[in-house]
Formats: sequence, structure tokens, C-alpha cells
Amino acid sequence: MSLKTVLILLGLALATIFALVCVLLTRERTPRSCQHLPPEQEDMEDGQSLVFADLTAEEMSQVVRYLQGQLGVPLVEASRAKPSENCIASVDLQVPAKAEVLRFLDGAGARPPREALAVLYFGKQPEPNVTEYVVGPLPTPAYHRDVTVQKYGGKVPYHRRPVTGKEYADINALIQRELKKAPRFLTACCESDGTNLVTLTTAPRGFKSGDRITWFVLFHNVAGTGYYLSPVGLEVLVDHGDLHVSRWRLHQVFYNGRYFASTGDLEQEFVAGMLEVVRLKQPKADAVLGLMKPRRPPGSPGPLQFEPQGPRYSVRNNRVTFQGWSIAFGMNPNTGPRFFDIRYRGERIVYELSLQEALALYGSNCPGSMSTRYLDGSFGIGRFAYELVRGLDCPYTATYVDRHYLAETDTPKTNQNSLCIFEHDSALPLRRHFSDSQSFYYGGLRKNTLVIRTISTLINYDYIWDFMFHGSGAVEVRVHATGYISSSFFHGQGTRYGNRVGPHTLGTMHLHHIHYKVDLDVDGQLNSLETQDMEYEFVKDPWSAQNTIERPYLRRERLEKEDEAAFPLHVPMPRYLSFVSPNPNKWEHPRSYRIQIISFPGKHLPTSSSMERSVSWGRYQLAVTRRKEEEPTSTSVYNQNDPWTPTVAFADFINNETITNEDLVAWITVGFLHVPCAEDIPNTVTVGNGVGFFLRPYNYFNEDPSVDSPDSVYFSSEQDVGASGANPLACLSSAAACAPRLPPFHFGGFLNL
Repeated sequence: MSLKTVLILLGLALATIFALVCVLLTRERTPRSCQHLPPEQEDMEDGQSLVFADLTAEEMSQVVRYLQGQLGVPLVEASRAKPSENCIASVDLQVPAKAEVLRFLDGAGARPPREALAVLYFGKQPEPNVTEYVVGPLPTPAYHRDVTVQKYGGKVPYHRRPVTGKEYADINALIQRELKKAPRFLTACCESDGTNLVTLTTAPRGFKSGDRITWFVLFHNVAGTGYYLSPVGLEVLVDHGDLHVSRWRLHQVFYNGRYFASTGDLEQEFVAGMLEVVRLKQPKADAVLGLMKPRRPPGSPGPLQFEPQGPRYSVRNNRVTFQGWSIAFGMNPNTGPRFFDIRYRGERIVYELSLQEALALYGSNCPGSMSTRYLDGSFGIGRFAYELVRGLDCPYTATYVDRHYLAETDTPKTNQNSLCIFEHDSALPLRRHFSDSQSFYYGGLRKNTLVIRTISTLINYDYIWDFMFHGSGAVEVRVHATGYISSSFFHGQGTRYGNRVGPHTLGTMHLHHIHYKVDLDVDGQLNSLETQDMEYEFVKDPWSAQNTIERPYLRRERLEKEDEAAFPLHVPMPRYLSFVSPNPNKWEHPRSYRIQIISFPGKHLPTSSSMERSVSWGRYQLAVTRRKEEEPTSTSVYNQNDPWTPTVAFADFINNETITNEDLVAWITVGFLHVPCAEDIPNTVTVGNGVGFFLRPYNYFNEDPSVDSPDSVYFSSEQDVGASGANPLACLSSAAACAPRLPPFHFGGFLNL
């Protein structure tokens, strides 16, 4: 063989080797797709949780058709109904009685009939009123019964009904007509003819029962940004209590610290040169206060959470299971997220965990804000939980769930992907220890948590509702507030009520108070309430009698009456407070779950206030009462528009009944005071604006149940820590050497608006 041939063959061999190396390197840079493994299935009977399931769209439609055919009165669709007409306001699940449900879940009882709760506004009656009907059985309704008197002790007066979208539209039309009476003033103050101004409602509506008179605050409207930061200083008071829209009137006008009888009077004062006008220019879209558009081009992607072998939780219908947890979830269109039959390792811990209300109470030297006490349940905490943005509101690979609701229309609507479920790696050990004495070892467990999240947009604010389930058997509930602040026009002594955040914008002080219902069933329904706290005792030193020692000891107390278990908002509470079972654990301590509250609320409305009873749940950071089927909620959607005669007054729940070995409910208030500042522009951030509570096992188990987690890590100095069999962390390089299969980004959240 000639030298030339040898060199050619050698060159071909080198080229082949180089090509193979390139292929191998390319494969390393393009990892295989992650292979999903099916999550572990729990042993709960399939379909039992459907007893708590929200109504399907078809079930809602069936209820509407039934009511239209059976009530014998004309019904107009709520989106078009005048106050003088009848309409179906909403349809939701009628949650069955607890006793019925437990007989079905735990015994041989029959499945409770599936029923709906329908709310109707009867404006075309001699005595207009709000009526609630239970309709069933679903999916084919055959009966209805009026439960209004049973629930509330009487008919619900018509003026208490929440304001509908149609009513707001009619009010806005009235305001626009009135603004046309002050053309020269509007041109001077706002560069406007009124059509580029938008209104923001306040609430409640008046000063006494029967009033339906509302302040509306006017703002410059700029597309693509929050108008809430651009007040023009003009506010109007509208009386819209009459059944006939033609009789509604603009009652009063406020501008820049002064009050006028009408817009005509305002115009007259301006023309006469007797009105001090702050001349505002129409904000430009690219420079308006509160603009959220990015100011820099996108950078490199941040860290991404993904599951190399697929989700380790399972979602089936309305039930999610995860590493011993089983939770039935749902959404009330008014009060928002609700959970039932929360079990850990097969044992029920919580029968019901539900949001009840969100109060936002404002201060200002302008009439709209100074009178505002929003009760967000009346607007629709669940109804306005819109589609979540994948990769920002929740992890990109989370499971997204649609929610259906029927409100102010005869046709159900769907908020797609409005609830998300995901496993969260908090990048924090749940527990760990590094031993550096006697023997050398490391043991620990990552803090991985199941999170169920939804986000409600209530006009300007966005509330992020989190419900988290930990491997230690603890439940964590947390809410974060973000979105836009609400503002007033800055004038006079405005900084007495907040901080100036723009040329003419006052960020008004306010408080957020949130209320939850927690029906704990700790090792059974019958529980008691026990407190523990520390004290010091001064004793002679046992080994040195001439000296004394301050020895801490544990003071335990069983609370026997509801009055003892109602803890005022700002009074120190025992540091340990637990629902206890009559049954002991292995160490002869009562099996218990501890309530731990993380909150820094503002001051509650003074009890001398004429409307305080409507939010009397806010008096207490915690109140424990005997559970009663006739006390299902701490408030009512009807409280917003008649807080002076509340339909439900939580204070009446506390009547000093015995709470020893009874079925008990914990009512928890969390919140914070918010004094807006420059850094709330453009949006309030979630950092530092989160509050909530924990439900933590306390002697419920014989040891921390997370010791059974397959994620536990332990290795010693005598082991090969790089061996995958001995240390699961050593397996990550191969187990996670895959690319997550990310679905294409999609967002349809604007479709239902």
C-alpha cells in the first residue's frame, strides 16, 4: 500500500472520529424530552369529592330553564333588566349539610341530592325584594323552595341587592348627561368634553338603611394603563334608589375641596371666575402615571421550575392528591376559593376552609374615598378571578383549571385557566442537620409544597390567594395584595391621609382585612380549645440554695366558652392555641392542630360606627364558635349596600355557648395597613404585603410525618455521597438531564370582558 493511500485512509478516519464527536456533543447540548411518570394514586373512593363540586355550565343552564318555566313571573336577563323588573342574579352550588355529607363520606349514608342556590331580584312586585331558592335535584330540577326567611329571618329588602352592570351603565349615562352642563369648566380643568373621563364607584351608598346614593370619582382615561392614578378632582353623588331610572338624580358635586348642588352650579361658578381650577392636561399614553409597559428589552430567561418526570400530584375532577394529601377544591362566585374534606394520610383534618370576605377601608379629604368601605364579596371575589398568565402568575408547567359561574346573565360564563395547581420547591430545607461531633453525617428534606392558587382582580386591586399543603402535615393560607392603589385628587391637607405620589395624585391610606372560615375536625368532629403560653417562676436554685433562678414554665388552659375564645384584634393572644381531640397520641398528649396567625392589621372600625356590625368579624383576630348549619358564613353580599342593618352580623354568632368537646369553627382575620408611597407606582408589590395563617400539627402525630417522605436525604462520612443509590441528590444530574415539554404560550383572559 502506497504512502498516499495510507494518508488518505488516515484522513478519512480522523474525519469520521471528528463527526462522531460532534454528534455526541450535539446530543449533550440537546437533551432528551422529559418522560412523565403517572403520579401515585390515593385510595379514596373515586367520585366522593363530587359532593362538593362546583356546578357545571350545563347544570347552571338547567336551573335557569327550570326557573323560567316554573316561577310564573316574567324574568328579564339580568344584563338587560331594569330595577323595576325581575331577573336571575346568580346561580351557585348549594353545599349540602355537613351531617348528610359525613354520613355519605364516612358511613353508609346516601349521596346527598345535588342542589343549586339561585338568587333572584324581584323588582316587579308590590314589595320588591331579593329571594333565594334552593333548586334540585340536579341535573334535572324538579323542585324549588324559598329559603330566604329560613336563612335571614325575613325577606331581604330590595335596596340591599348588589349593583349590577346594567345599573352602573345607566348611572354612567346619567353622569355623562350631567357633565354636558359644564362644558367650559371641563375644557379648562381636564381638556375634556367628559367622554374621556371614567368613573369609579364607592361603597357603601348613603348613611342609613334604604339609601342607594353613591359617590363616583372621575379620572382621566388612558388606554393601556390604570386610570386609578389620574383623578381630575371631580366627584359626583348620584341617587339611584328609585325603581325607575328616569327618576335618578345627580345629588351633589365636589371639585377641588368645594361642594356644589349641580354641574350647572359648578359651571356658573367657573364662568363667574369664582372657582379655583387646577388645569390638567390629558395624559399621554407613553408618559402617564402608572404605565406598566417594559422600559427595557427582554433579558435572558430566569430560572425555570419543571418536573423531570411529570407532576407528582394528581388532579381528578375537583380533587387533588399529593403525597398523602387529599383536597376537594371549588370557587364561590362571591366569596372566592373554598376547600372541603382536607385529609392527610387518610384522616380528615379540615372539613371546610373558605374565604369569607375582604374589606378595604379608605381615608381621604375627598368624599368618595373618605366614605369607602369596600366589601369585595358583594362585587364577586370568585367571579373576577380571571385567567392566570402562565409562567408569571403561576409556574409555566402548573396545572390550570377552568371555573364556571353564572352571574348577571342567563348564560354561564367560563374563566379559563383561572385556578392553578403546582408543586413548589421553596429552595429551603423543610428540616436538616449537619453533624460535626461524635459522628459525621447530614440529613435533610427539601421543602416541597403543593400550592393551589387563584387571583382576583377587584377593580384596582389584585389579590393572590394561596393555599399550601406541606409535607409536615401543615396547611398554610396566605394572601398577597398587588395591583394599583386607589387615589384621590391631591388638595389641601391631603398628606394627613396618605402620601403624594404624582403631581395631583394622593395615595390614600387604607386597610385590608381578610376573613376566613376554618372548620377543623381534628381526629373527629368533637374538639376543644387549648391555649399554652410561657410564664416565669422564681425558685431557689436546687443545687445552690442561696441563689434563685428564673425558670420558664408552660401555662396550659382549656377555654370553655365562646366569649373566652373571641380574641380582640390588637390584644395579645396566647402564642399556642390548638384544637384538641379527646384522644391522645403515643406520648399521652391530646392530638391537636395549632392555629398560628401571621398578620399586622390596621385598626378595626370603631364599634360606635353605625355600620360596624356589618363587619363585626373584624373585631377579632380569632374567634372560635360552635359550628351551626344556620351560621354558614360570617357575612353576606347584602351587607355592602345596607351595612346599617346587616343581613348577617358575625357578632351574633358569639353568645357564650360551651365549646368543650363540640364541633368547632375557627374564624380568622388577617390584614395590614397600607399607606401608599412613591414605590407603589406603578403597582403595589407583593413584597411585605402578604399575610395569612398556618394550621400545624401539634402532638397530632407521634413524630414528624415527613420522615416517611421519599425525598429524604441522608449520608454519612463513611458513604460514597456520589452514589445514586445512597443519595438521591446524586441522581439529579441524570434524572433531570432532559428538556421540559413546555406548551405554547396562550392567553384568552380578555375574551369574557
